[in-house]
Amino acid sequence: MAKVITLGEIMLRLSTPGQSRFVQAESFDVVYGGGEANVAVSLANYGHKAHFVTKLPTHEIGQSAINALRRYGVHTDYIVRGGERVGIYYLETGASMRPSKVIYDRANSAIALAKANEFNFDEIFKDADWFHFSGITPALSKEAAELTKQALIAAKKNNVMVSVDLNYRKKLWTPDEARSVMRPLMEYVDVCIGNEEDADLTLGFKPKNTDVTGGKLNIDAYKDIFKEMAETFNFKMVGTSLRESHSATHNGWSILLYDGNDFYHSKKYEINPIIDRVGGGDSFSGGLIHGLLTRTPKEAVEFAAAASALKHTIPGDFNQVSESEVDNLSGGDQSGRVQR
Repeated sequence: MAKVITLGEIMLRLSTPGQSRFVQAESFDVVYGGGEANVAVSLANYGHKAHFVTKLPTHEIGQSAINALRRYGVHTDYIVRGGERVGIYYLETGASMRPSKVIYDRANSAIALAKANEFNFDEIFKDADWFHFSGITPALSKEAAELTKQALIAAKKNNVMVSVDLNYRKKLWTPDEARSVMRPLMEYVDVCIGNEEDADLTLGFKPKNTDVTGGKLNIDAYKDIFKEMAETFNFKMVGTSLRESHSATHNGWSILLYDGNDFYHSKKYEINPIIDRVGGGDSFSGGLIHGLLTRTPKEAVEFAAAASALKHTIPGDFNQVSESEVDNLSGGDQSGRVQR
């Protein structure tokens, strides 16, 4: 299997129990997660040699984050130790017409203040096959943006395939800030992943006549914008999840991929009820990367759609499913019957 590198921030997640509100909570459920860490866990579950690169404090919370990754087979030998704190985010899970809410407490985390010269990128990318990052990491700080750029330069120096999940976060930066940083980084990217909001706010591409919150999608509009993005940035592939938000606990879900010649649209899943949608996009990225490394583009799209649909049924950030479980769903078994 492939050696895959992901770079980013892993955070301590504090969730209200069940669907209770922040103001009701007298305790929090504790897990760890973060965009690129979630992707690494998925790829480790599929049998790849997945490495997560970050910086974490030497104290016990930093070690707990590392232990969470190791539990699922993610390699942590490239993680730099130091800094003062692990980023935190608080999650209130919504239900029906009430949306989920996230509150960040991640300023001045260890990775946000890390310097590029703390990492041996030549060693990290030696014999690597794939590098994945997201728009969250360069949004953390100027230092993190430079760190991301240096990682991309090293990845291309070592002929590594590069994917990005645009992942715009309005609580971290403005659209103008995002575009000024992210557009120049696209010259290093082979596979671009992002939904309609990400493409607009991060790169300035907006599909027309698409209303995700109203449950309406215009596939032809996505096709037009994918072609434009590929031509502008020389992407080999452009992909997106197509989420139809009927409510906080009921979404339509499918995947669309453009490989420069053909479009591939996966089967659609009606996910109802959603148990935890956080990490759904990351599980799509992990599934797509695995699929593109091991299968045809059409098969990769179906695998990514099934993998990310399954994630919505699992609490926590990590998509804790095996390749065989994903194949079983993509093969048509949506019964949910007890397996004995």
